[in-house]
Amino acid sequence: MLAPTQEIALIANAVNLLSAAEAGHGDGGFHAPTLDEFFPPAIFFEGTPFELNRIMLVRLFAIAVMLLLFWLALRKGRLIPSRGQSIAELGLDFVRIQIVEEILGEKLGRKYLPLLAAMFFGIFAMNITGIIPGLNIAGTSVIAMPLLLAVVAYIMFIYAGFREAGGATFLRNALFPPGVPWVMYILLTPIEFINIFIVRPISLALRLLLNMMVGHLLLVLCFAATHFFFFSMSGGFMAFGALTLIGGFVMTIVEMAVAVLQAYVFTLLASVYIQQAAAKEH
Repeated sequence: MLAPTQEIALIANAVNLLSAAEAGHGDGGFHAPTLDEFFPPAIFFEGTPFELNRIMLVRLFAIAVMLLLFWLALRKGRLIPSRGQSIAELGLDFVRIQIVEEILGEKLGRKYLPLLAAMFFGIFAMNITGIIPGLNIAGTSVIAMPLLLAVVAYIMFIYAGFREAGGATFLRNALFPPGVPWVMYILLTPIEFINIFIVRPISLALRLLLNMMVGHLLLVLCFAATHFFFFSMSGGFMAFGALTLIGGFVMTIVEMAVAVLQAYVFTLLASVYIQQAAAKEH
């Protein structure tokens, strides 16, 4: 049976629209951001285990700049600190006092401070690249890096449990909460195992990933729309470009705050997990 005339017309119209979109690609029309931006082509060493794309280079650049700034600020420590040394020490003191020692205490915090401080500043450095012109994407907006950081936090959590509390105490506190009728452990212990040993690292990774991914997409959407309204439209439609431009600047400020906040939250949760694992009593 032949398709109805209306269906033929709809199919033909869809084909025409697709053809027009394909032909107009790159013609200055509006192109919404897609997930393809998070999977750029290889730039160096394509097809090898050392393949590098744009996002990997952004990560390497962010970490290199962070290490260079700390080295320049702290290479010649003075009793009366220079401006750079003061800023570096303020940053380190923030992590030490407001996160690590606040959660872990002074003695335990001193032991885990180097790794937690490196985690905080590393995450911040890779987050902030999302608003830096020329880089324009966060190094943590692809799953590999958040997952690696979550695995590091997970290893710290397991290590702290066995090292500080002892393996038996750690597992008992984690899997057998006190004050529960023993028959309930049949149901509660598998749930606690899934929550603590599986959900925790996944949730850490996804929280960081999704915040940075969504932030990037919103920034691209705002500035792509601004370009479209200013250069591809005319008349009253150009006024919408002013609105999207303001939205882009607002989102840039929001992303700057999110870059700090996500580094803080990730490091704070890692500290909380270490404290829970190291506790000798639940």
